[in-house]
Amino acid sequence: MDPQLDVSSAAHSWLGPPIDARPLFVPEHAALRGLTPADWGREAVPGWSVRDVVAHVLGDCYGRLARHRDGHREGGGEGRREGHREGGREGHQARCREGHREGPAFAPGEDLPAYIHRINQQWVDAHSRVSPAALTDTLELIGGQVARLFAESDPAAPSLGVSWAGVDPAPMWLDSARELTEYWTHRQQIRHATGQGTDPDPRLLSVVLETFLRALPHTLRDIAALAGTQVRIHVTGPAGGTWTATAGGTWSATAPDGGNWSLAGPADGHPAALVRLDTETAWRLCVRGIEPADALTRAEIEGDHQLAEAACRIVSIVY
Repeated sequence: MDPQLDVSSAAHSWLGPPIDARPLFVPEHAALRGLTPADWGREAVPGWSVRDVVAHVLGDCYGRLARHRDGHREGGGEGRREGHREGGREGHQARCREGHREGPAFAPGEDLPAYIHRINQQWVDAHSRVSPAALTDTLELIGGQVARLFAESDPAAPSLGVSWAGVDPAPMWLDSARELTEYWTHRQQIRHATGQGTDPDPRLLSVVLETFLRALPHTLRDIAALAGTQVRIHVTGPAGGTWTATAGGTWSATAPDGGNWSLAGPADGHPAALVRLDTETAWRLCVRGIEPADALTRAEIEGDHQLAEAACRIVSIVY
């Protein structure tokens, strides 16, 4: 599958070509059948069982439908994970003053990651009485509605911000691709908890990596470099690819927050730094399944090691 869309948007050209993740939501949500009763109780992430992770994914799906299909003003979820286009905690407080309820309020002194973790835990705790069979049935039903929502969406329309890519509001194509990576990552946690390896299906994994690597310009935003300097990440394997961030130039003029790096520049030059990663290392690094120092020990590096180390600080989740 060619994951790239024919969507022209000069405002987001620095993010690279748009991604089309929409056809992949249905198979992603249908992947839980086959878990045994014992599997549901296994620990998938510290403090959460497989059942807890599935409940969390269901909450994400409900939140997506509430905001984008139904215009519902209450509820946590993605807006809380990534902040809101109107300004994270401050925007939430302002909208509450205007009479718009949007779910739980921030606690005193609570930052966005702490807020996200708290309301996610509240959702999971509230679903402790829901059986695995009911969770699976409901996720297939609600997940199918999310898939239809994205299939009918305008990829170029403004949507929720993606903080780790440094764009707010983000185009819908990036928001939806980010949502797919969320579901896919949780599914890998479930697979690993039940004794399976990472799903190698390149149809999904290639789109996940394509999305994760859109964080590269934002990762390098504080790195000063001469115009034309290139940093390249090459991921090996059938689902891999090559991503080149270029400093300066007209292609980076639309990058926000003073960023000076872009994925839209020419990718045929000789990079100042080249980082080769295997597929497993690459995706785990992006979700902090491994730390940058560990990734560097597994990487093949050519050129400027400081630039390579900066590139390996990439993270494609709220962290």
